[in-house]
Amino acid sequence: MPICFDLDGTLGHFSAGFVLLREALGGIWGQMPTVDELSVCQGSTDWEIVDELHRMRFGRGLDEAGYSAYETACVDRFRDVFTSGAQEAVGYGGILAGMHRLASARQVWIVSGNAPGLLAFKADVLGIDAAIPRLGSLPRHDRKDLLKRALRGGPGPHLYVGDRPHDLAAAQALGLPFLGIGEDVPGDHRSLPSNTEADCLVSAVEAALGVLP
Repeated sequence: MPICFDLDGTLGHFSAGFVLLREALGGIWGQMPTVDELSVCQGSTDWEIVDELHRMRFGRGLDEAGYSAYETACVDRFRDVFTSGAQEAVGYGGILAGMHRLASARQVWIVSGNAPGLLAFKADVLGIDAAIPRLGSLPRHDRKDLLKRALRGGPGPHLYVGDRPHDLAAAQALGLPFLGIGEDVPGDHRSLPSNTEADCLVSAVEAALGVLP
């Protein structure tokens, strides 16, 4: 019964993330992608976004070596900014506590659009238990593909918890129930504010799964 959580905007947030992404690519490519280039990208994962930007800049798709170089540069840039104290990550305490409580009794995954190394860094900064498996953006995988990998072999019911329309779209494509965090995912599903207490999150997850605690 895997319960999958997105990270950015769902468990907390790292401000200026897209700025740091652009700066990381600028260090590799010699020039940062523009805000306009980034705004027209259709994907929601690091692989999809960086691949689209690479096609705009070089006229060909990104390869694994190029993605690895991006991942290293991006992790370095985030580490410079967030471990130096230049900026601070904000964790949603009640959501994080509720997720950890759920993980003590059920299978919980972090399924994120961040490159794996960046996801690991962010998860550690937010204090997420290392025992909770983390699945980040992989080459030639969209968010739906990542969810499929996390759910593979696990008996239902399943659930995806996210904060953006692309999270909802991935859940709907797989027929998964969805729980929204924040106000940016309109629809008939239940949504909770980011300052939700742990008890409320656990109750909402159990209701969405249609099972008793």
